[in-house]
Amino acid sequence: MKVRTLNSLVLVAFAMIGLAVASAWATTPKKSTPAPAVAAAATSSSGAAQDDTMRLEGEKRFRANCARCHAAPPKFPPRMMGTIVRHMRVRSLITDEEMRLILRYMTE
Repeated sequence: MKVRTLNSLVLVAFAMIGLAVASAWATTPKKSTPAPAVAAAATSSSGAAQDDTMRLEGEKRFRANCARCHAAPPKFPPRMMGTIVRHMRVRSLITDEEMRLILRYMTE
């Protein structure tokens, strides 16, 4: 009887973990491919200036929110850094926009 109850609890725990992972995966923003006209505009000099501005904003947000506790980490692959930043977003109570700026700064 105890083994059966334990097995049921383990099954329920795995089901809850699976639902949590599926929910997190469904709510992460997906990359969309830009239209050709938008992609051409992004390669212009104004696109480079905008990239620099976004990088600088990301650096400011990193210093204001992350550098209180952390030194800049070594370079991680962008996918891994995305996971780290999403986890820390919850702990540091930063907005989604701040998270994107910090992630852009950390992956360039």
